[in-house]
Amino acid sequence: MTKAYQTLERHFARLSSLNDALGILSWDKEVIMPHGAADRRADTLATLAGLRHDILTAPAMADLLADAEAGTTLTAWQKANLTEMRRSHAHATALPGDLVEALTQATTRSEMAWREARAQSDYAGFLPHLTEVLNLTRQTAIAKGQALGLSPYDALLDSFDPGTRQSDIDPIFTKLEADLPDLIGAVLEKQASLPPALPLPGPFSVPQQEALGRRLMQQLGFDMSRGRLDVSTHPFCGGATYDVRLTTRYVEDDFIPAMMGILHETGHALYEQGLPAEWVSQPVGKAGGMTLHESQSLMVEMQVCRSRAFVDWVTPHVREAFGAPQNPAWQAENLHRHLIHVQPGFIRVDADEVTYPAHILVRYKLEKAMVNGDLSLADLPGAFNEGIKALLGLDVPDDRRGCLQDIHWPEGLFGYFPCYALGAMAAAQLRTAAYEQSPDIAPAVAQGDFLPLMHWLRTNVHSRASSASMPEILQTATGSPLKADAYLSHIRNRYLSRTAGA
Repeated sequence: MTKAYQTLERHFARLSSLNDALGILSWDKEVIMPHGAADRRADTLATLAGLRHDILTAPAMADLLADAEAGTTLTAWQKANLTEMRRSHAHATALPGDLVEALTQATTRSEMAWREARAQSDYAGFLPHLTEVLNLTRQTAIAKGQALGLSPYDALLDSFDPGTRQSDIDPIFTKLEADLPDLIGAVLEKQASLPPALPLPGPFSVPQQEALGRRLMQQLGFDMSRGRLDVSTHPFCGGATYDVRLTTRYVEDDFIPAMMGILHETGHALYEQGLPAEWVSQPVGKAGGMTLHESQSLMVEMQVCRSRAFVDWVTPHVREAFGAPQNPAWQAENLHRHLIHVQPGFIRVDADEVTYPAHILVRYKLEKAMVNGDLSLADLPGAFNEGIKALLGLDVPDDRRGCLQDIHWPEGLFGYFPCYALGAMAAAQLRTAAYEQSPDIAPAVAQGDFLPLMHWLRTNVHSRASSASMPEILQTATGSPLKADAYLSHIRNRYLSRTAGA
């Protein structure tokens, strides 16, 4: 190991600590920070982001990287770590420090303004904030694109999913867009031929829902001594190393959205808690991009926890949580009907797994157009509504259920949305491979035992962190590159086959 490489590890350990501080302050901003603290918090976050940028772009950093790359005594993991260091440095040096701080301030103010705008469905009032964020995001995308030899949108994609390009996404999304309308229609037709599911009578108190959520988190393997569960406007998983914090939101007339939201975020959290401890402060020890991250949450929420095997196990625990009687409405078959009910809806995070990709297809097209300057923000609500009408046949009634529903654009996260649909494809491939390679997983899940599944994921995904690219990890784990086929087969099997519900 060269001296230059050792010095780099120390620098990146400091960066890791800064990232943890930013993570906790950002979590606090979205969960418990008083509204009046927003401006000061924006300054604080911008200062920390600026410090992080200064460390990454210090003149000595380029020389250290060059000296370390010239060495010949590094292990495979150290070489991979050096590759990730180089990637972080390239992204950082593409941007001036004042742009980094300005974007951090703008997105912090924007996120706070979005909460009120969303509640009041006030897109016009929010437009100035989004305009500022998009303007700074475009500057970021152009600068990174020029430095990295990428289109502006590809440069944003690379920030969330290293190496992923529009040319990788477009063939997958083209197939989805071609197949989804008929597939959704066939599922709805079959569903309509069945007797309607019996209603699950509420109300379901928030303390009862929270207790059930915590129980399921721990059953899956979440370490409560290294994380927590809270409430936020938009569910997410964040926090810091060894302090993984997830959130959900509750409604008392339906427990399913919060329960499934907790399971989704637990999938993210288990990935974070399963990353290799020996590399915890280094870039190679971080998660391997947001497609893999979303595959872990969707593997848990959609692939496994909506299966009939899981529902058979969880039903008595749900009845116990709410003091529900053992009548037909609370039988596993009826609860499962609710969990796999397909109905085109307005809200992405509440969407079923059949219609969910349509929400992403709409957002992918829109954010590309916004970044490229082909769509005026004044026209965003109309374009959003047209996209939802075209793919889901719905007339969006207001902007709260339209273009204001997600936090991503207010926070400047352009380029993130595709990872959700790509993650759904990857989750289907990973689940198929896991169940084929480890026949003990399916019967264990039916008994509420997730250790075999988590062992497979730890071995094939979590423990590899960023030591390999997402395509390499997926190819090794499943024997196939990322495609839509496994997802489409899964949907047909669960919703259209004679043994529907698997």
